[in-house]
Amino acid sequence: MEKDFQSAPKRFWQTIRRLRRGKRGSIQAVYSKGGTLLTSTEEVIGRWKEHFVELLNPTTPSMSQSNQGSDRDGPPGGKEPRSNLLMDSTEEAEDSKAPQEIQEFLAWQRDLESDTKNPAPSRPTVFTWKGAAKEVFVSGSFNNWATKIPLNRSHSNFVAIVDLPEGEHQYKFCVDGNWTLDPTGAVTTTKTGTINNTIEVKRTDFEVFDALRIDSEETADISDLSSSPPGPYQQEAYLIKPENKVKQPPVLPPHLLQVLLNKDTSISCDPTLLPEPNHVMLNHLYALSIKDGVMVLSATHRYKKKYVTTLLYKPI
Repeated sequence: MEKDFQSAPKRFWQTIRRLRRGKRGSIQAVYSKGGTLLTSTEEVIGRWKEHFVELLNPTTPSMSQSNQGSDRDGPPGGKEPRSNLLMDSTEEAEDSKAPQEIQEFLAWQRDLESDTKNPAPSRPTVFTWKGAAKEVFVSGSFNNWATKIPLNRSHSNFVAIVDLPEGEHQYKFCVDGNWTLDPTGAVTTTKTGTINNTIEVKRTDFEVFDALRIDSEETADISDLSSSPPGPYQQEAYLIKPENKVKQPPVLPPHLLQVLLNKDTSISCDPTLLPEPNHVMLNHLYALSIKDGVMVLSATHRYKKKYVTTLLYKPI
C-alpha cells in the first residue's frame, strides 16, 4: 500500500488508462499523500489535477535553482531532475515518459470534460436473481461498489431495474449476506483475481423503445392543429333521413330470455343459492318491471369457478 502520494506512478497511470477506456468503477487502491484511500473518480481527479496544474503552469523558481547542490544534481549542462513527476525511480525513465504521460493525462482530462458536458444516456437495465433467498442486493462498477441496491421479490425471483449508462459494467449479487455470482451471466476476472459478472448496455438494444418514444411524442404534438375538424361549414339544419326513422331495435336473442332470477328452484336446493347460470347469461344487465315505485336491476358475473348475482333496488 503506497503511503506516499508521490510513490504511486504505475498505479496512477493504470487508473488513467482504465478511466479512458470507460472502466470508471475499476479503480484499485489509489492513495493520497496522507494514506487515505480514494474511493471515487472525483477524488482521484482532484488529487492528481492539483499536481499536474502546478507542473504545467509553474509559479516557483526553476527546479535547477531550487535543487542546486542536491545529491541528485548531475554534471553542469545536464538535465534537470523532475522531482515532482510521479514516474519511475530513474531520471532516464522520467525524461522519456514525461511528455507522453502529460499528453495522456491532458487527453484523459478532455475526455472527462466532454463526458461531463454530454453524459451518455442512462438505459433501464434489469437485474434478476433466480433462486431461494431471504434478501438479495446488487452492487457493481456502476456505483463504484459503494452501495448495495435491493432487489424486489417477484414470485420466485428477485428483480431490480437500474438506470445504467451505455458500456460494459461489472456487478455481483449479495444473497443473504454472501457475495455470489449469477451462474447464468457472463463473467470476467480482474487483475487482482476477483471474478465478477459483466453486463454490456448497448444503444442498439433500445432502438425500438427510442423509436416508440419519438413516435409517441410526434403523435402527441397537436399544437399546430385547429380545434375544429377540417371541412366546410354551413347554417342549414340537419335533416333526418326517412329510412333512419323506420329502423327497429334488433331482435332479442332467444338465449337471453333465460333469466336466472326467473327460474324456479327445487325444494332440495338451498333457498339462498341460485342454480348455476349459463355462460350466455353473464355480464348482462336485467331489469324488472317497475312495481310499487321501485326499479330492480340485476347482473351476474363469474370469478374463477364462482358466480355472483347482484341485485340493485332503486326507488323511483
